Amino acid sequence: MDSEAIALIAAEACDDRKAKDIQLIRVEDVTSLADWIVIAEGLSDVQVRAIAKSVEDMIEDKADRLPLRKEGVNEAKWTLIDYGDVIVHLFQPNERAYYDLEAFWGHGERRHYMPSTN
Repeated sequence: MDSEAIALIAAEACDDRKAKDIQLIRVEDVTSLADWIVIAEGLSDVQVRAIAKSVEDMIEDKADRLPLRKEGVNEAKWTLIDYGDVIVHLFQPNERAYYDLEAFWGHGERRHYMPSTN
């Protein structure tokens, strides 16, 4: 399964837990860090943890992949889930505005996630 498919699964998992403003940024042409970055927002620590669990569960189920590392899950202000070629950032609103990763990765191809209407 390619990195774009993993990023889309992550975005779907975020949407499944009602994450806000889900963004996918293709960065493979501008960095060796990853191919895709997924950014989403939860309104509370409980919601951020639920989104993180949904991402992990769905990627494991659909792509048979486990994260290489996770950071910030307990605090759930900014949670990072690293799959190597895909990095998922989950924020609460204040942290998302403060760190503004969308601007930092602004030179990557940016897509707003739109769930399918099947």
